[in-house]
Amino acid sequence: MSGKPVLYYAPRSPPCRAVLLTAAALGLELDLRAVNVKAGEHLTAEFLKLNPQHTIPVLDDNGTVVSDSHVICCYLADKFGGATDSLYPKDPSQRRAVDARLYYDCGHLFPRIRFIVEPVIYFGASDVPADRITYVQKAYDGLEHCLARGPYLTGEALTIADLCCISSVSTAEAFAPIEADKYPLLSGWVKRLQALPYYKSSNQVGLDMLVSLVKGLLAERQQKQS
Repeated sequence: MSGKPVLYYAPRSPPCRAVLLTAAALGLELDLRAVNVKAGEHLTAEFLKLNPQHTIPVLDDNGTVVSDSHVICCYLADKFGGATDSLYPKDPSQRRAVDARLYYDCGHLFPRIRFIVEPVIYFGASDVPADRITYVQKAYDGLEHCLARGPYLTGEALTIADLCCISSVSTAEAFAPIEADKYPLLSGWVKRLQALPYYKSSNQVGLDMLVSLVKGLLAERQQKQS
């Protein structure tokens, strides 16, 4: 009997949380293996055999190894979605729409968040420059326009695009607030995703850990400077 798919992850990581959300939406239980990136556990010879790019998350589904959170979410939805394909539609036109939102997340949303949190966690930054906050907020506009077509990013149905993007947006919002009057559709979408029964355990817990770490480091360093 095959074992559960193994996910190498860090609970604070937005991409890892996207995979947790997708697995929860599918009712899929994962074997979670925490990786301490700061301690260099992603650079061990054993881990590099799994993923030579040494990034997390990485999924090992009984020998089938998949890296990159977006690819993992696609894989899980394809394999474990059953007869219902709403999370990642098989219709080519609908799938392209989902893919476009996934690429928006990995090309625009998440990189801008990294510019905020990684300097604090890994390089001793003591503040977050205002232009980096503005840079994140500019990415909200693209999502607002997508949501003009329906309650979710590709229309009427929840997809993995929503689950990947909410892990990024919820992180971004902690440092670059969403102006409800400027982005009312995005604000409503965030609340819609927060109401999912698995949102708290799959996203909020890890999000709180990340925000607490980053804001705690900022406060500590700013106090030392004062």
